Amino acid sequence: MDEILKLTLLYDFYGELLTEKQKQVFEMHYQNDLSLSEIGEELSISRQAVRDQLKRTEKILIAYEEKLSLVERFQEQQKAVRKMKHILDKIGTGEISKEITEAIVTMKKIADAILS
Repeated sequence: MDEILKLTLLYDFYGELLTEKQKQVFEMHYQNDLSLSEIGEELSISRQAVRDQLKRTEKILIAYEEKLSLVERFQEQQKAVRKMKHILDKIGTGEISKEITEAIVTMKKIADAILS
């Protein structure tokens, strides 16, 4: 996964656990696409301080994911739901066969796994 996309996804899940300053610097850099120098000017701190704050925030987000695995579980659930959708699409075309019957059983197992 692209590093920026990964960090943004981590922020979506764990951003509220960060301090206001950490959120501000992260959003300015990753969401508003400001350079470290621009952020430093805006916040009246050095470029190095911005970089340090950003790296520390990234490490915190990664540590949350290592402990909680919410993003990983979310991605697994998305994959499972896509598989279910594919099965339902096949059913929608009228292809009722042994393969589809087995697929329905698989889909029920996937749904049970997501709901438990």
